[in-house]
Amino acid sequence: MDKQVIVPISMLPFGMLNAYLIIRKQRAILIDTGLPNSANRIEKVLKKAGLEWLHIDLIILTHGHIDHVGSAHHARVLSSAPIVAHAGDVPYIQDGKRPMLNPTGTFGKFFIKTRAIEQPFKYFQPDITMIDNELSLEDFGFRGRILHTPGHTPGSLSVFLDDGEVVAGDLVASGILLGGIMLKDRPKPPPFEEDRQAVLTSLKFLLNEGAKKFYLGHGGPLSAEHVDTFLRKQHRA
Repeated sequence: MDKQVIVPISMLPFGMLNAYLIIRKQRAILIDTGLPNSANRIEKVLKKAGLEWLHIDLIILTHGHIDHVGSAHHARVLSSAPIVAHAGDVPYIQDGKRPMLNPTGTFGKFFIKTRAIEQPFKYFQPDITMIDNELSLEDFGFRGRILHTPGHTPGSLSVFLDDGEVVAGDLVASGILLGGIMLKDRPKPPPFEEDRQAVLTSLKFLLNEGAKKFYLGHGGPLSAEHVDTFLRKQHRA
């Protein structure tokens, strides 16, 4: 059976911000697009894989924060690929609604004060707005599902491949500061999230579905064992 491969796109040094390509049979799905003006970084990874923009069949947005959707409009223009987002985050990406930012620690409180996450970007309407909890990737030539995993934002999505690899956006992070740099095998909450209990529920759901490896927006990847240990500690806190 031909293999699907997850290829990271490092948007900031040390894996502090990641987007991803899923590649199969010389076709690709782009998951997240980074901050505004990140198209060149995506293009470099595409070219390294022997692909071009028109090889992208779908763009999936894990959630509506600027560091994940800032270049989505531009990526759609370059690739002609439809954008998938969940209805819960459409107000952020279409109307510019300010996200709810509940800090998870000291760094989150500082980061919010910079207002970096609230800067404007090119707002847009997604081509496919998910209202259900699951969308198959079979129609796009890939083996897996897009799952609604709320918590970080109301419309957070995870991409769950049939081999148990998951691109989980910002449900969890790892490393220091924003994520990455060092200690990438140590999970932690991202700098902020909207609903802590929903995050824990979504992570437990992914583990129960058979998730084996978690690719993250900030830091990672993490094994299922690391995420399970993280969950146990959070429940005891």
